[in-house]
This record gives sequence, C-alpha cells and structure tokens, in this order.
Amino acid sequence: MIPVSLLVFVMAGWCAVYLADTLLRSSVTHRISYESWLASRGLMLSPFHVRWQTTMFNRLFAYCARINPQVLYLWFSSGLVFGVVAMLGSVVLLIKTLQQTFAQMTTDNPRIGGQQALQVVVPGINLPTSQLAYFFIALLLSGVIHELGHAVAALREQVRVNGFGMFVFVVYPGAFVDLFTTHLNLISPAQQLRIFCAGVWHNFVLCVAALAFLFLLPVFLFPMYSTGGGAQITEVVQGSAADGPRGLSVGDIVTGLEDCPVRGVEDWTSCLSHLSHTPQTGYCVPVASLQPSWAHGRAYKRLDGTMDCCSNNSLTDLCFSYIKPQGRHSREREYACMPVRRMVTGTRVCRTDADCASHSHATSVCVTPSLENQTRFFRVTHPPNTHMLFVGYPPHLQYAVSLTDFVPRFGFLHLDLPVFLETFCKYVVSLSGALAVVNSVPCFALDGQWMLNALLEATLVTVVTDRQKRELIGFFLLLAGSALLAANVALGLWMVTAR
Repeated sequence: MIPVSLLVFVMAGWCAVYLADTLLRSSVTHRISYESWLASRGLMLSPFHVRWQTTMFNRLFAYCARINPQVLYLWFSSGLVFGVVAMLGSVVLLIKTLQQTFAQMTTDNPRIGGQQALQVVVPGINLPTSQLAYFFIALLLSGVIHELGHAVAALREQVRVNGFGMFVFVVYPGAFVDLFTTHLNLISPAQQLRIFCAGVWHNFVLCVAALAFLFLLPVFLFPMYSTGGGAQITEVVQGSAADGPRGLSVGDIVTGLEDCPVRGVEDWTSCLSHLSHTPQTGYCVPVASLQPSWAHGRAYKRLDGTMDCCSNNSLTDLCFSYIKPQGRHSREREYACMPVRRMVTGTRVCRTDADCASHSHATSVCVTPSLENQTRFFRVTHPPNTHMLFVGYPPHLQYAVSLTDFVPRFGFLHLDLPVFLETFCKYVVSLSGALAVVNSVPCFALDGQWMLNALLEATLVTVVTDRQKRELIGFFLLLAGSALLAANVALGLWMVTAR
C-alpha cells in the first residue's frame, strides 16, 4: 500500500498551495501584484498542477538548430523513420501486454507478471519510496530531452518556438514546448512528421546512451573500482537472515555460495536460483568423527513428510541424514542431530558416498542436512571471515542484502557511487524507453495523435482525396489506440493495487 505519511504529505502540500493561491487571488490588496508576479515568472497554478514556462532557452534551441544543417536533416529524418516504426511497434507491444495481463489475472503464477515489458508504476506500491528520487529525476530528464528534440526539429523546419516549460502534476514531473501553431500548419506533412517524431526519437537515443553507459560502467570506473572479484555487500536488512554476529556486514565481499562461485551480482542471483532448484548438498565427513554422534534423539516425521531429529530447538545443531557405513547395500538411512558448524567446516561437498571416496584417503560418509522441502542449507563464503551458514528458502537471502559488482580500490572511495550511477542509468533506460513507447501510441493528446495525422496526410492524400474522410479514418484509429492504452493502464493499475 502507499505509505500514509507520503499520501498525507502530498495532499497537505497541495492543499497549502491551493489555499494560498485562492487567498491571494481573492485579496483586494494583493490580487493584482500576485497575478503580475505569476505572469512575469511564467507560473500557472491549478489544483494538483503547477506549470512554469520561459523563453530563456530559445537561443540555445536556435543555436542547436543551426549546427550542421545536413547532419540535422539526416538526424531528424532517421527520427521520422523510427517514429513510424515505433508507432506500429507500440501498438503490437500494448496488445501483447494486454494479453499478458489477462493471463496474469487468470493464474497465480507470479512469473507471468515479471515477463511484462510495460508495467504501471505507482510510488509506494511497486516503486520503493527509497528510490523515488531516482524515478522523478530520471522522468524529468527523459521529458526534457524529449521536448528538446521537438524544439530543435521545429526551429530547423522554420517553426517558431514560443517557449519551453516544466510542470508537476500531483507528484509526476514533466516538460513541454509551446510551438507556433500557424507556422506548424503551413509546412508539409513530412516536415511535421520530423517535428512530431523528434521527441520519441530523442527518448530512444537517450535510452540507448544510458544503456551503453551502464554496459561500459566497469570501464569508466576501472581506475577507482574493480569488478569480477566477488559481490560486495552495500546494505544488510536489520533482523533478516543475513544479519547477526556471524552474518554478513556492509563491505563484505561474497565470493561463493556453497560450491557455486560468485564473481558479481549476476552470479549471486543465479547461484541462489540454482541452490533453490537443486537437491540439498551433502558434506563429506570422516566416519571416525561421525561415529561418536550416532546416539542422539529418535528421528520423527514432519508434517511435509521430511525427517527431523533435533528436538532441543538449538540454534547450533542440525539434523543430518546418511547411509549407515555397515549397511550401504540396504540403503538404510540414519539420522543424527549434530553441531552444524563443526560438521561442515573445511569439508567437501558431495551428492553420494562415492564423491567422498574419490577425494579422501580416510573412510568418509556423505551426510546431508535433513530439512523441509523448500528449505536449503548452504555456506556463504566471504573471506577473510568464517562462512556464514544459511538455513531457509534461498530467495529470501536475496532480499536480505543489497550488493554491487564494484569493489573500491582505495579506502576513501564510497560504496554507493557505483550503485547510484547503476540505479540511475537503469531508471533512465526504463523511463525514457517507456516514454518513447507510450508517446508513439496513436492516442488522443499524445505525440502519436499528431504523428498519425501527419502520416495519413503524407500517404493517403492521393488514395483518399477527401480531407474529411482522411480525418474520419484518423479519428477511428486514434479511438482504437486510446482504448488500447486506457485498457492497459486501467488493468495495470488494478493488478498493482488490488493484488
């Protein structure tokens, strides 16, 4: 659910702004000066909406529009092609997303929801409040780059830019450019398409640039941070399975999970997945050290059918099962409650007794922790500390810690710098790509509306000579696109909030 404190803060802030605006507008003494102050600064206020517009960037836009006209023509012509392709692709993607949403509504399998390319984002529900700053800054940057494309393309096509502005709607920031409509209507449909497609084209370029930066981040940070030597802990959730005196600490470098080597965060995730989907690993223990521990409590069945033999609720003992050394042909299993750290320290992993025989001169037996079906026991290697011993469902460990691939080469370097760059780039990729897709949809009030109208004027003018018929075709296409986008948003919101 959305945190109540966040909701109260947002509502209180907007109520205070609206109340102050209403009082100043109704004041006899302050009304004229207040409205003059708003107009001089390009500010407009309405319920849950603040808008700011300025002309201070017009010279910058004009300068960009004069840089190498031939290159700019090729640049925005490429954007035209991309925009037309993206308009078709966005419709296909929305149809596929809608099918996946319906499939998710009729099944309890959580993996289907994770396969969706587009998802509705609601702060406080499927967007952690700790990452709101990343989200809003990346969203604002994507919006500014989008509008920069429109402004430069418009000036290159001799369309006047009245101004550039930014706004906040409830909590979502955005940007816009105000184009001179008369000039826009006088140019050809192809020129209009270059202007209308420039926004989504620049979002796509920003998405690719952020993706390239993310991919090359180890190269850029190589003088300060090393990679490939393990996954470094940046945060441990208090009270989690990884917390405690013999648990993991911030700054620890994890190099292995049982016999699965960890060279980075991706290995950490794949190793946890591997451990949760494979049978429990055993450990080679010499028979001589095992024999004194045979006489322990009687084994009993748990509710799920697995066996347990530790009834003293000890945090240091664990029930192990093994095949009796003198009765291996009968495959009869024995169970013993033994000190877990002493049993697994310095021992090799095994699946059968044969694995122990091939690596040990002394007679050894493969002992396996007897646990519940979904529970696993494994060792987490984080030198120079002793192993952390984990008992539980492996994916739970993934949510107990935060890790990074980047290990500082010098003590004064902060652990969070690579994490900040990595997280911010991922948000830019996601949000800029999403803006490119959504704005390409032939939908009312989006770029897709003007892109579709210009495309129909450029392609159907010789086939459908009547302008009203072309507008009617465009209206029904826009109606269909709007319904498709609205269905995705409505069902996406329902899936996020109701489930």
